[in-house]
Amino acid sequence: MSSEEKVILAIRVRGQVSVRPQIEDTLDKLLLGRLHQARVLKLSPSLQGMITKAKDYITWGEVDAETLTLLLSKRGRLPGNKRLDDGYVKKNSGHSTIKALAKAIAEGKASVGDVTDLKPVFRLSPPRKGYRGKKHLPMGMGGVTGYRGAEINNLARKMI
Repeated sequence: MSSEEKVILAIRVRGQVSVRPQIEDTLDKLLLGRLHQARVLKLSPSLQGMITKAKDYITWGEVDAETLTLLLSKRGRLPGNKRLDDGYVKKNSGHSTIKALAKAIAEGKASVGDVTDLKPVFRLSPPRKGYRGKKHLPMGMGGVTGYRGAEINNLARKMI
């Protein structure tokens, strides 16, 4: 993995009401069209620009393998809303288990798209015990939007 290509988890934390059309378009391109949807992304310069544009509606940070394992096993979905399991991963990708796939994704050696028919968007529930802070403020000012680094893992675990 090159130094500038990090694997991040982006979660939409604000809804659809009164979003500017350009930002709504960017969120749709990121496949974060609804509240509490999450995606695992490899950070590239163009993606970084899209995330910066949508920063007031999403939160993101570096995701670890442990959180990815939980996300894939509990919230990974196949057509027909079927759950992802080790057997399917073994049959439809180059990895033996969900844990191995999650480790490869976290290291940047694989992507969610490597598993045939796995949906790229993870639908999460609102975080248990709620967000800590105001939704319309950035992380640095006591809010929930924007870049949060490794703290994204704690938020994701509360939402899975």
